[in-house]
Amino acid sequence: MSASDQVVTRFAPSPTGHLHIGGARTALFCWAYARKRGGRFMIRIEDTDQARSSDESARGILDDLAWLGIEWDDGPSHAVTASDVAAGGGGRVIGASCRDVGSAWGPELAGGAGYFQARRLKIYNAYIEHLVRAGRAYPAFETAAELDALRKAATAAKQTFKYPRPADVVPGVFNETRWERALAGAEPHVIRFVVDGEDVVVRDEVLGEVKFAAGEVDDFVIRKADGFPTYHFAVVIDDELMGVTHVLRAQEHLNNTPRHVALQRALTRLAQDGRAGTPFRTPVYAHMPLIFNPDGAKMSKRDKAKSARKAAKEAIAKDPSLTPATLAGRAGLDAGLVAGFLASENDSLEVAAGLARLLGVSLPEIDVWDFRKSGYLPEAITNFIALLGWSPGMKESDGRDVEKFDTAFLAQHFDLSRIGRTNARFDRVKLLSFNADLLQSLSDERFLAAWSAWLAAFEPAVHARLASVGRAELLLLAAAIKQRCKVLRDSLGHIAMFLCADADLAYDRKAIEKFLLKAGEDGQRGVDHLRAVREVIAGLGAIDSGIGGELERAAAGRGVAMGAIAQPLRVAVSGGGVSPPIDLTLRILGKASTLARIDRCLGQC
Repeated sequence: MSASDQVVTRFAPSPTGHLHIGGARTALFCWAYARKRGGRFMIRIEDTDQARSSDESARGILDDLAWLGIEWDDGPSHAVTASDVAAGGGGRVIGASCRDVGSAWGPELAGGAGYFQARRLKIYNAYIEHLVRAGRAYPAFETAAELDALRKAATAAKQTFKYPRPADVVPGVFNETRWERALAGAEPHVIRFVVDGEDVVVRDEVLGEVKFAAGEVDDFVIRKADGFPTYHFAVVIDDELMGVTHVLRAQEHLNNTPRHVALQRALTRLAQDGRAGTPFRTPVYAHMPLIFNPDGAKMSKRDKAKSARKAAKEAIAKDPSLTPATLAGRAGLDAGLVAGFLASENDSLEVAAGLARLLGVSLPEIDVWDFRKSGYLPEAITNFIALLGWSPGMKESDGRDVEKFDTAFLAQHFDLSRIGRTNARFDRVKLLSFNADLLQSLSDERFLAAWSAWLAAFEPAVHARLASVGRAELLLLAAAIKQRCKVLRDSLGHIAMFLCADADLAYDRKAIEKFLLKAGEDGQRGVDHLRAVREVIAGLGAIDSGIGGELERAAAGRGVAMGAIAQPLRVAVSGGGVSPPIDLTLRILGKASTLARIDRCLGQC
């Protein structure tokens, strides 16, 4: 297969925050489509929004994709950002899928910089000048206030606002006066594209034929006042020069398509007239259904703000002494920002996170990072999001739809014909079930590896505490807790007894009364058994793998079942009636902590 015939897909995130789970689905589908057809999958960073873009976000998005196992053929390496490239850092070389537009622009594509739009201004500006000189674009000098007045006038007239093309702009005619005025640099200006007024018909692989009538699109901006191209312009240039053949994206981008097709047409005519480059192709488009919450609302990062705002208002309603100012003070946040947040004047994620910590509420997972932090496995995430709008159309032997599969299965069977048109619902209960099933299917060794990696990343203090525990004990602990975990974060509750100081262990009074103070079937109280077993433990050199046998002998010596010894001991060392197997619990705690906790418990009896 030649480079010109090869399928090339791309995922082009804006580095303005964490990777949204919907973006992860788009990347996964783009990857799977390319893999199914022996093509190439590309990552491109769309960082032309200089006010909101950051290297930290770019690095985080790449890391999230790598964590999910979505590997790309072309794009920056996992930890490389635009600043790294500028400083001489590496990046994967753009492959045969990229068509250079001339030796003058070649350096812009070297060293990985070509994957960051902010580094490609020379390319964009060259095309913009060609469009301006061909009369297909022009500088526009209206101020924000002037445009706002025009919008208000349209609203007052009950009309849809449409930018009025200046009288001195004639399609196909170069307005040298405007161009010289722009080059003088004395006035802020944007560059607008001259829309030709033709109908646009898009053959969408998901939605079918979509027609956009002439006049629906006005002269839109292709270069902002800060000198950076808009999304609409940069994406068209880059998709062509990087050889993108198929554009898979969410349906919210559908209304952008006529702008992109209009630009492709205009740039093709420039090429045919011998003005610039080669003709621009229109890639195959596939607009995928959006992802909604179960309640029918679009799943977005604002869900976090909604959840925190609701919790704060409920807290204020229950406690009249609470005010936005007192909440801000206790959370260490700006009072004005919190007041605005509660009044729905802003959706600050910083405020949402701060209030959630203060009020002890969990915010909904929206970004891939949220799911990582909660302790989901990447295989569960990719399996679940693959089903958001797509299905393999296959049955299990029992007649049920195939739902559990890995990315290799997805790459083998993915096809655009299996993508639905209706919006997908994000069923968190189903995702949790997927993850729980996957965790419980892991071998003890694999569970321990995943758990240890998660602790190191998100609970480093706990990871350090368990570093002193032997591998044999850790494997036994992994076996004990994995069946109780739906996400890895659940493990913290099951090992809390190992994480607190002996003097800080809290005791469940009901457990003490039930298992230590009441007489059992043998007529003896648990506290009496506890005192006896304490002497056994005190006489040991250390607590090791033989502790189970010692406890069994102690029970036999007292003429009782093992449970009569184990349950009072469990309460003494864990604070309650539930813990991992008692012999394992004692091995992890060690002799000193075990005796200290028994003594504290006896003191409460």
